[in-house]
Amino acid sequence: MSNTTTSPVGALNAAPSSRYYVKEHHPENGTLLGFWIYLMSDCLIFACLFATYAVLGRNYAGGPSGAQVFELPVVALNTSLLLLSSITYGFAMLEMQKKQVRNTMLWLAVTGILGACFIGFELSEFAHLIAEGNGPQRSGFLTSFFSLVGTHGLHVTFGIVWLITLMFQLGKHGVTPENKRRLMCLSMFWHFLDVVWIGVFTFVYLMGVLP
Repeated sequence: MSNTTTSPVGALNAAPSSRYYVKEHHPENGTLLGFWIYLMSDCLIFACLFATYAVLGRNYAGGPSGAQVFELPVVALNTSLLLLSSITYGFAMLEMQKKQVRNTMLWLAVTGILGACFIGFELSEFAHLIAEGNGPQRSGFLTSFFSLVGTHGLHVTFGIVWLITLMFQLGKHGVTPENKRRLMCLSMFWHFLDVVWIGVFTFVYLMGVLP
């Protein structure tokens, strides 16, 4: 009678199904959930800036008021540019769903140009105010104004950089699931900035020109 022994190596070779392989898995909704959390934190930042403006917006310290420094027609034109960029971004998302890379990039480019024009008008407004001696150090009103509007402008600038990066990604890899997810996150960010700007235009500019 002979005893048959099986070595550990032989056992592994005999049962390949017992081996385990680690496969990287990215949760489908993980990125969107994380980005929603980021947007909520951004809401808190802008809420604090709006609250600061509500407290300091009438503290002129002998300086000019909003009615004296705001050029409402120019601001209205600038607002229309940003709102129009939200529409063009929507067209880009529609083309993305059709997997039309070229058309998607075209509408993204139009969106970026409109956003850049918005930033250009805003920088021109800031430069004009500072040149006339109405910088952020002039009064509590101007400090809160520059803080709120400037923070929004920085967000738009970051969104333009993000948009350009995504255009390179689309040109290199096409409409992949990863790029779809990134475009969706930027879409939420861009529309969020539009909503914030509507609040700025109403609360700061429109109410600022009232006596």
